[in-house]
Amino acid sequence: MAPLEKLGELIEELITAITTISSSNRDKFAACRESVTRSLRHHHHHTRTNQFDVESQLDGLEERFRVQGRDGLADALRERRIALEGCSTQWTPEILHLLLELSDQPTQKSRLSDLDSLKIADADPGPSLTWDEIAAEDGWDSDRALWQTVDYADSSDDDTDYLDSKSELSTDLETSSSEPSQSWRPVPVHHVEADSEELLRQIEKSQAWRYDEPPKDRDGKSHKLAVSDYQVLREVIFMLGGLPTSMFDSDCALVSRYQLVNVSWDAFRALATSFAEWGRSLRLLRQFSDHVQDVPLLQVFRASTQDLLRQLDQELSRIQARFLASASDVVVSLIKVQAELKPVLAPLCALSNVIRLLEEEQYAHPFRYLELLFDAAGAAQFEGNEPVYRCLGTVFLDCFQVYLRPIRQWMEEGALLPGDRTFFVSQSAAKVPLTCVWRDQFKLRQTRSGVLHAPRFLQPAVKRIFTTGKSVSVLRHLGLYQLARDQWTGQEPRLDFASICPDDVGLAPFSELFHQAFDHWVQSKHHATSATLRRVLFESCGLSAALDSLHRIYLGSDGSVSQAFAAALFTRLDGLNAGWKDRFTLTEMVREALSSCVDPYRLGANVDPRGLVHSAIASRGSVRVSLPAVRVTYRLNWPVQLVVSDSGMAGYQALFNLLLQLRRGAYVLRRHWFSRFGTRGAYDVTESHRLYWLVRTKLLWFCDTLHTYLTSIVLVPRIAALRDGLRDAVDVDDMIDAHASFIARTTAESCLGPKLAPLRECMLDVLDLALKLEDAQRAEAARETEEIQELSRLSVLSSPAKPPPHTPKKQRLSTGARRASGRESPVDTDEDSDSDAVDMLGGAPSETQRPFLDVLRDISSDYEKHLRFITSGLRGVARATQDPAANSWDTLAEMLEMGIHSS
Repeated sequence: MAPLEKLGELIEELITAITTISSSNRDKFAACRESVTRSLRHHHHHTRTNQFDVESQLDGLEERFRVQGRDGLADALRERRIALEGCSTQWTPEILHLLLELSDQPTQKSRLSDLDSLKIADADPGPSLTWDEIAAEDGWDSDRALWQTVDYADSSDDDTDYLDSKSELSTDLETSSSEPSQSWRPVPVHHVEADSEELLRQIEKSQAWRYDEPPKDRDGKSHKLAVSDYQVLREVIFMLGGLPTSMFDSDCALVSRYQLVNVSWDAFRALATSFAEWGRSLRLLRQFSDHVQDVPLLQVFRASTQDLLRQLDQELSRIQARFLASASDVVVSLIKVQAELKPVLAPLCALSNVIRLLEEEQYAHPFRYLELLFDAAGAAQFEGNEPVYRCLGTVFLDCFQVYLRPIRQWMEEGALLPGDRTFFVSQSAAKVPLTCVWRDQFKLRQTRSGVLHAPRFLQPAVKRIFTTGKSVSVLRHLGLYQLARDQWTGQEPRLDFASICPDDVGLAPFSELFHQAFDHWVQSKHHATSATLRRVLFESCGLSAALDSLHRIYLGSDGSVSQAFAAALFTRLDGLNAGWKDRFTLTEMVREALSSCVDPYRLGANVDPRGLVHSAIASRGSVRVSLPAVRVTYRLNWPVQLVVSDSGMAGYQALFNLLLQLRRGAYVLRRHWFSRFGTRGAYDVTESHRLYWLVRTKLLWFCDTLHTYLTSIVLVPRIAALRDGLRDAVDVDDMIDAHASFIARTTAESCLGPKLAPLRECMLDVLDLALKLEDAQRAEAARETEEIQELSRLSVLSSPAKPPPHTPKKQRLSTGARRASGRESPVDTDEDSDSDAVDMLGGAPSETQRPFLDVLRDISSDYEKHLRFITSGLRGVARATQDPAANSWDTLAEMLEMGIHSS
């Protein structure tokens, strides 16, 4: 038979045996079968049985046997539990839990005689004597009054318990009969010995107050029943032990029909109310301890609560035994018992308050009770309540050991427990590239409101815990995990109450003591791991060399190689050579310029597609058009990219483009400036020439001042600060923060931030003025050359000598332009001729139609206007913001103000 068919038959038999529903009733039978099948199918979703809960239930069962007088059953249960410890398996808790669930009123229905069936019978037991034979011999079977049930209308619950405990012997004797009677009744009271009968009457008399009616006065008004101190004490002990009482209801509230003898009602009510408050707190604790927990964090908290309740029950038993089994007279004093129980119950009441707060919160995290315990322990220490402080502190640290397990595994192995949602670190479900291992593989778990999913008292150390685990993960990817393991020396510090809170530091706050001890525990794993990874990045992965290469490429730390690349680029740009935009040409230029200081195979260059749409003339005429589109790339090792992120590379690129634009303005102002106006003599210098030299000097001063500021005030100090920050960094996160701070601070001081966008655009306008001045001067030089050539031609025609051969006008113009600009080459190509023609026109046809002096005046006026706007804007922004770069902006404004005063 197939397993599924056999399972189906067993399910049907089980349904019929339990519910008595036959297969003829198809609807109900099918519903029951579907429910049972679904439960069996999903049985693997249930967690393992809590062994602490099983042990607690067995201890409670044994205690119940002894309280109700079944000491024989209690001893038998203890003997078999001791014997079971030697042959336990992993399924022992499940088996015991099943037996406990199957038990039905074990105190009343259990019989010691049933254990005899487990013994191996002798070969010849011999004749046995039964109670039927004894009854026939003594005449008990003919005495019908002997077996009549006696009705004790005024008996109490305790009498019933006493009779049940006394009837155990009768039960055991009756079951030994060969034919036990189903209508058996306990042995009647009058059949007990005389001393036992007197004792029974005393017990009945002592408990009669439970059922007495309150006395009434003449007006029919009921008075309260007077009870003794002994009776109140007994009710209080039972109520604190979680048992039902007559003086306190199910909510531990005082029943108003009773009053302590010789004590006023207000005084008795105040005393009883104090006991009732304790009872309500203990009732909440017992309810929590009886509730099965599936989360390990709550399981250990429940086990700690059960231990404290067990200690309380032992204390109540000692108090009860002192009054019940005293060798001499004992004075019953409720005040004394209250004072005796107060130090024992104070920690339990504080713990009950923690549970109450935990249950009042909706959707509380499993570690929420750790926060409440931490706060309660600190509050108890602040109040000077030493017993409560020690108890709550011990419970907190015992429970914290469970929460410490995923932290220890994360910091030592760099791995997470599968399915653990209480830990504050989560792992990405998708596989991430190596360059993003540090940033994207692991994340800190947060709630929907953006709060860190971790206990508040751990949040100061969360960053180091998170960093240590990520460091171990990176070392595993590098194959150097064992190197970090070798650095862990010594034993980790203990995190128990005796170690954290010794007696000699009693005045120190609990929170400070815990944070100090936990920081020491974290530091024992964090420092060695982070130091190992930091050393590997610098020594094995070449982080220092990579940063030096980035500074040479993007920040121009080696000015000669940066100027070589810029000059090669500007030469092709001025020659209107369309090949400058080709990525292969750019890559060749940057590799040729920087091959002496960086690895050439890592270098590459291209132009952003948005910069390819502009014409060659437009690209040459403004620093805004094509220069910002030049992209230089440098491939880094993936461990180095953990520190230098993509946003950092974007910052490097922005600084590179700004320096390239600044070099462009200075380049066009310095190129062959000494050959301008070479056709005129010293006495032929006009006003336009003097104004040109003045404007050129101002623009060149602006470029040099801005370049000095960027190199001396911004880049050099920031690079030095970066090296210091990397050297002092404790872990990779500190290194990432140091580099990110370097990029942010450098870009901000270089006026590349959003706050200075209008000022930065104005600076670019000044650089465009330099290109505009160069174009205007080139056009003016071409015009003067053409004028001189025309005068020379006319003078030759008017002379008697033979005129020279006819030269085309276009050739004369291009030749004159080349001589005027000082760029005449020995070999003329078609491309050079076209470019020189454009040079003569200046790339700006509108400017050739205006007088050169007017253009110079406009450039000078715009320069003065832009310079004043830049300086005033820098001053205003520096004063209106708290940005760390404000001092640098103020310095730049002061440097530029010198140009205003000098003009």
